[in-house]
Amino acid sequence: MSTPNQEDYLEAIWRLTEQKGYARVSDIAECLHISQASVSKMIRKLKEEGWLEVERYRGLSLTSKGMAEGRLLLARHQILERFLRHLAISDPKTVYHDVEGIEHHFSTETLDRLSALVSFIDQNPTWWNKFLAQLSSLPKA
Repeated sequence: MSTPNQEDYLEAIWRLTEQKGYARVSDIAECLHISQASVSKMIRKLKEEGWLEVERYRGLSLTSKGMAEGRLLLARHQILERFLRHLAISDPKTVYHDVEGIEHHFSTETLDRLSALVSFIDQNPTWWNKFLAQLSSLPKA
């Protein structure tokens, strides 16, 4: 099992690898807004636990275990983003901040059900639009 901190790293490495074909310590540090020293320390831990392979001067690559986890983490992140956008939360910074704050606290069962709800909303927008109309009549916090 990965920790929330490890999950952030694995998701960032997955994204970078998908975008650029590789992930370097400097890229991860920039992506996560942390120091390269912190990234290096976590890289060693992720390698020891079988999530990463590190090739000197070539960068990082996810093991099959890391790839599977990275794929799941990105899917979880995207489901939560879609759900918040369905709730008419449109500010990208708010969506990112909220997803980062909650994504590590969902069980697989809850996430599966939320995913099903998001898919249902996509396929049946009429009832959801009625719900959103109700939301707009609520007093602002």
